[in-house]
Formats: sequence, structure tokens, C-alpha cells
Amino acid sequence: MHAGGQDLKRRQRTFQQHTITGARYSQSYLVTQVLLAVNILVYVLTVVQAKSLNDNWISRAEQLGGLDTKATLGNDEWWRLVTYGFLHAGLIHIAANMFSLWMMGRALEPVFGKARFAALYFVSMLGGAVAVVLSDQGAVGASGAILGLLGSYAVLVVRLRLNPTILIVNLALSAYITFGVSNVSILGHVGGLVTGALVTAVLVYGPERNQVTRQAAGIAVVVAVLAGLIAYKSTQVPATDTCGFYPYRDPGLGVVQLYDCP
Repeated sequence: MHAGGQDLKRRQRTFQQHTITGARYSQSYLVTQVLLAVNILVYVLTVVQAKSLNDNWISRAEQLGGLDTKATLGNDEWWRLVTYGFLHAGLIHIAANMFSLWMMGRALEPVFGKARFAALYFVSMLGGAVAVVLSDQGAVGASGAILGLLGSYAVLVVRLRLNPTILIVNLALSAYITFGVSNVSILGHVGGLVTGALVTAVLVYGPERNQVTRQAAGIAVVVAVLAGLIAYKSTQVPATDTCGFYPYRDPGLGVVQLYDCP
């Protein structure tokens, strides 16, 4: 991703002080750094609560913040649509995601600017969450948002006619992880990827006149569609008041308290 990012930055300098998205070109990676810090701090919190680097999924933060369709829609725990993206199951999970976030963020944040990059990241995260909820599954991790960044990069490669080699390698690696590794949320990855591509298309295509207004309106439409899908799904999930912590016997951990909505 690094070589492709350098190519992208060189092309952006031809736009003088502004990039193709209308943002003022900058070498700042502030949003990326903040996202990294928050993800790592949350992981440390779950490790402390669980007293384990890899079994941190039993922590109270993971149980109350992970994405779960029944808890989210049936018990009005809407915060899970966002908090799931800052939780990770084990050291390898967070290490892989934070490495990807750092590489993708360094390439894309200077192009989008802080506000647009943050919007791209969080709307992609929401897109991944919507895909998971629609399929009645659960998930944790920043992968949906990070795949959104990869979808964004794909649109930029097409729009700016960049060398696609790095993109192809990253897409192939992501496809292998998504479909070849167990316990990976396939729909969460796909939802984030598609949403990131859509948001980027809104940002880089169209006339420059009233660019900021057009971009804001386009992103609002994407968010409205995602919200509509969530609203539709919520009509199919019955309300429940049984959600809470229940004892569960794990073969390796013994009896643990896990959050469930039986």
C-alpha cells in the first residue's frame, strides 16, 4: 500500500494546493493517529478486564459493545453500530487491523483532508455494521471501516488512472482473508468495501461548482439509505427485555459471564 500511496500523493500535487476531493493538501495524519490510539486503548481496556491478550472477548467492554443484531435492534442498544468498530478479538486481530489502518490512512488522509477522511471511515464502518445486522450475525473489529478505505482507494485508482498493481495485491490479500480465514465477518467486509467506494465516488466525481455542498448531500444520501435499511430490519426483530449477563461454560476458560438476549 505504501508505494501506491506515494504515487497517489505525487499525482495530487498537480492540483496545487487542493486535492481532487477539494481538500487542502496536507501531510497530516491526525485522524489516522487518533483512530489508532483509540483502538489500541480500547483493546488494552478489554485485556485488563479479561486478564488475557487473546481471550479478551469475554471482557465486559466486548460483551456490551460488540455488534449483535438482537441486542442492537431488539433491545435498542444502538451504540453497538459504532462501538463494534473499536473492539478486537485478540492480539493478532488488532495488530493486523492497525497495520492496515496506518498504511491506508497515510495514503488517503492527505488526499481527503481530516473531515472527509473521518466521514469516509465512519460511514464505511456503518456500512459494514448494516451488512452484518441485515444478516443476523455479530461482529467486532475495524475491518469494515478499513475495507471501506480499500474501496476508496480502488475508486481513486480508476479516477486518477493510477498504477493498479498495489490495489490488485491488496484486493487479493483482502479476499483471501475475508473468504479463507475462519471467524471473519464476510458481509461486514463486503459492506464496508462497497460503502467506502460509494462515498469516494460522491467525493471525487461531479462538477467542482458547489463541491462541498454536493459532497455533503451525497454522503447524507448514503447515510440515509443505510439508516433506512436498519429501520427496515428493526421491524423484523421483536423487542426483548431478556438481555443481560448469563453464566456460560467455556471448555478452556471455565464458567464466564457473557451478555446474551435469549
